[in-house]
Amino acid sequence: MAIVLYPDARLTQAATARPVDDALRAIGADLIAAAKAAPAYGLAGVHIGQVAPVVVIATGSSPATPDYLLLYNPEVVAVAPDSASGPEGSVSLPGVQVEIERPVWAEIAFDDAAGTRQTRRFEGLPARIALHEIEQMNGVFFLSKLSRLKRDMALKKWKKRAG
Repeated sequence: MAIVLYPDARLTQAATARPVDDALRAIGADLIAAAKAAPAYGLAGVHIGQVAPVVVIATGSSPATPDYLLLYNPEVVAVAPDSASGPEGSVSLPGVQVEIERPVWAEIAFDDAAGTRQTRRFEGLPARIALHEIEQMNGVFFLSKLSRLKRDMALKKWKKRAG
């Protein structure tokens, strides 16, 4: 399965919420397969070419056991007042990691595969992953969270690596 690479315009397109149906569940299944193959902590539909309201995130405590969870139509309900800086990257921009400041926990509302609305609180790395992928689903590529100088430095490093 091909991964959409930066600077593909689809990475800035926001997905529109829609009912969970067989087509959306199929995208979810493809996301899990792509996340396992990458391997990735999380992916948004656009990473596999689908501008769709679904993300997959690793909820496990260890990278060795990611325990992937699909979130259909996810939205951030609440976030911690405290934040922490941590490394983030994207399968769409291989080899680039930057420090991003994020809340230490997030409460996320989402539909499950049956279309039932759920709310769940994620802490630490799973919260960071959920926030990152929901932003991507909404057309916000992680580099846009950086200052222009830091973004330009990251892209320069990426271009140098890419040859």
